[in-house]
Amino acid sequence: MTSTLISRASRRFLKYSFPSSSLSIQHPSPSIFNSLISTEPSISINRNFYPSLGPFKQSHRQDSNFESFKTVRSLSNFQLVQHISTSPSSLKEGSKGNKDQSSNVSKANVSWIDLYLPRQVQPYAQLARLDKPIGTWLLLWPCMWSITLAAIPGHLPDFKMFALFGCGALLLRGAGCTINDLLDRDIDTKVERTRSRPVASGLLTPFQGLCFLGFQLTLGLGILLQLNNYSRVLGASSLLLVFSYPLMKRFTFWPQAFLGLTFNWGALLGWAAIKGSLDPTIVLPLYASGVFWTLVYDTIYAHQDKEDDLKVGVKSTALRFGDFTKEWITGFGIACLGSLALSGYNAEIGWPYYAFLAAASGQLGWQIWTVDLSSRADCNSKFNSNKWFGAIIFGGILAGKLVS
Repeated sequence: MTSTLISRASRRFLKYSFPSSSLSIQHPSPSIFNSLISTEPSISINRNFYPSLGPFKQSHRQDSNFESFKTVRSLSNFQLVQHISTSPSSLKEGSKGNKDQSSNVSKANVSWIDLYLPRQVQPYAQLARLDKPIGTWLLLWPCMWSITLAAIPGHLPDFKMFALFGCGALLLRGAGCTINDLLDRDIDTKVERTRSRPVASGLLTPFQGLCFLGFQLTLGLGILLQLNNYSRVLGASSLLLVFSYPLMKRFTFWPQAFLGLTFNWGALLGWAAIKGSLDPTIVLPLYASGVFWTLVYDTIYAHQDKEDDLKVGVKSTALRFGDFTKEWITGFGIACLGSLALSGYNAEIGWPYYAFLAAASGQLGWQIWTVDLSSRADCNSKFNSNKWFGAIIFGGILAGKLVS
């Protein structure tokens, strides 16, 4: 529309401003108003009309005609100017949008490790997953359950044991992550979620990882030595599971079951640390409940990586169960709650425990029924919510023991 109006105006202007013999418009005329697609000169000058065209010998009529010619040239470039004036602004907006988006992504990836720890220490803290405490909570809750169950009825549990097992869970979880990253460094580079881990990305060498593992295990040994002899042997025996678990995904579709055996060892160790022995009728159902719980939350977690796992060739319960995942984890959830009820019954725990157990069953059921297994974000969110399941069970055990 704009081009048509300018074209008509310029024709009238040319009709009265130039002799027909001196200036001619090349046709088709629309081309002079679209310099972006026309490479031919839009206006030609009859040089015979300006025999003495120069900076000092032009007549007044020649000057006015030449000024009119320049005016038309300016009009002919109107569309070009219009395009050029709008394009950079849109580019700036796009660039600004990209910067804002990348800024939001980078902010989301920044943790307290990046903000507060020295740069030399940051890779080791990331290797131990200190910025992701959910793993420590999932390892600690079975210990807390067991210690509280072993407390004297009507009395608070041993808070010194809570502190020791809290530090032990932090160290053992970090050691487990270090072992996992050392053994899986070739696989981690092929998986989107794990390729930025310190060993896989090259921030740390395998030798540095091994040295850090030795440091963590040494500190863990110092904590284990604070316990009784029975607990020392029982705790040391868990290292076989800690070292073998990362290899299981190469051989079986049930690595989550091996993780459950490893992560819930504290259900045995916590009772032994207080009593100096094990009561199978109480601790074995408690241990089994933890294994079933792990099969629920880690199967949900494994759905984040199922596409990458297929490409790399590693196995998981997420791939084993496929479209029937919710049916499977519903069964595991029922088994978990049943085992918790049996352990509490054998421990002769008070009635508040069962009220809390009902609340915990609601939380677990909410996870299973509402999780979107095709959404990585939702799988991760439901996985992280398991710290509340563990807290509810702990609150129930504590309340039940106090009223016993």
